This record gives sequence, structure tokens and C-alpha cells, in this order.
Amino acid sequence: MSAITGNTRLTGLLGSPVKHSISPLMHNFSFQYLGMDCVYLAFDINEQTLEKAVEGLKALQVMGFNLTMPNKNKILEYLDGLSPAARLIGAVNTVENQNGCLIGHNTDGIGFMRSVKEQGIQMKGQTMTLMGIGGAATAICAQAALDGVKKIHIFARSTSSHLPRIQHLSSELEKETACQIFIHDTKDLDTLKTAMKESRLFVNATSVGMAPHTEGCILPDSSFLFPELAVADIIYSPWETRLLTMAKEAGCIAFNGYSMLLWQGAEAFHIWTGQEMPMKQLKDYLRQKTGISGI
Repeated sequence: MSAITGNTRLTGLLGSPVKHSISPLMHNFSFQYLGMDCVYLAFDINEQTLEKAVEGLKALQVMGFNLTMPNKNKILEYLDGLSPAARLIGAVNTVENQNGCLIGHNTDGIGFMRSVKEQGIQMKGQTMTLMGIGGAATAICAQAALDGVKKIHIFARSTSSHLPRIQHLSSELEKETACQIFIHDTKDLDTLKTAMKESRLFVNATSVGMAPHTEGCILPDSSFLFPELAVADIIYSPWETRLLTMAKEAGCIAFNGYSMLLWQGAEAFHIWTGQEMPMKQLKDYLRQKTGISGI
């Protein structure tokens, strides 16, 4: 890391826990590579201490900051404005300080759609099947609609407490975009198979298959898969879930959520600095630091 000076600008992450986060690695490498006098720190902040933390950061005139769990919804109470995507999603993971006004953004969906594009998949005018209605799924759904996806089939448990939120989001997105959104019960496997047959992209935005429960798979078997379907799993621990293994065996393009993580960070970096994160060099650096060759 470059030397901290009297002019160093501050950015950071507010969440709990944050010790595992790779965001400081990403941002500090990028600042140094581009010769920017900035630093990114991780702060263990929960909902009880969030208001005071935001007041302090505002007083310090920081460039901006990221939010992770459990603060993505609570932060809405302390902001002066929201981006269109953040307003639709109802959650914020990036805050920009515009001369003392705090503007909330949600870059999760942008990060995911960038990761899809990175795979050479164009989704404008296409159909997508999405599993889950949690925070990540909501962001992905909103950004996909804003980016021109024609139709989204969402599958969720009928007993989920998030169902009213996704129903409201679907209604708002259908008013503001040309996207048609259909919500189905996860147990309806016949409808799931039909939806997947007309889809270009299948997305697991649930925790099914995440370590330590790596035996889990969101699909019952490989009969739902075919080579023309791309499969994304937002999990990246393990690096290859059972779903992705099954998809590769079926001849699908298959990728995990690590690229989404990098691209959502890159979007936050651009919001704060106006510059592009040096993604190629960053990936080389992260391969060296983590030992993961697939980055």
C-alpha cells in the first residue's frame, strides 16, 4: 500500500462481520495501481451503531462507502437520495458522498449483469429463470429488467416472508420497463422445467449448495439442463457447486458468483472515482493472493 498522506481520501465497508471481506484487497490494489491517494478500510458496524458511523463518515468527508449485511436496508434511513435501481430494490450496498449529500446505489445487480456479459452472453430481449427472492435475487431481477431482459420467471417458496417485496418489485418493474415477470412456487417442477426450456439463463440466487452444505443442489436432476442454457450460481464457496458441475456435464456455460463480486466492487469504485477498476491486473493480483486459478 502507498504511504498515507495528509491528502489521503477515505472509503470503506460497514458491516458485521467484515474480517472475511476481499473488498479492501480489491480497492486498495486498484487505488495503488492507478496512483490514487485513497485508502479502503473495513469497519465492523451493525445496525445499532450504523447511524453514528454514518454521521462520523459524513463529518470526515469520505468519498463514499460500501454496506454489507446487516446494514443494506437500515442505511436507507440515513441517506439523502437513491439511484433508480436502489429505489426499486429497497436496499443499498454503495453510498456516494456528493458534497455532503449521501446518495445510495445498489451495484449487486449491475455486478451480476456485468459477469453475464463477461461470459459472452447477451440478455437483452431474452428470458431468464431466477431461483430465490432474497436480497441478491431482488437486485439481479431489477437490473435484468432495467437492462432489457424480456421475461423473468422467479421461483420462490410460497411461505417466504420476502414474497410481498418481490411482488411489489415485479409490479413496479413492469410499469417502468417492458419486462414481464412471473412468480412461481419452487415446488412446481413442471413449470420450472417449462420456464427453463424458454430461458437463455438460469440463476441460482439462493444459498442452496453453499459451504458447508455442499451436497445441496437447487435442481433435482440434470434433465432440466441443456447445452443452450447458461447457468449462474452466485455462490463462490465452494468454487464449483453441484449445480455448476451438473451444468458443465450437460454442456452449459456455467459460472459462479466471484465475478459478480468483483464487478459490483468495480461499479462502486467507478461511482466514487469516475475511473475504471483495473480488472485484468486485479484478477492477476487476486490469483496470487488467494491461489485460486479460476479467477
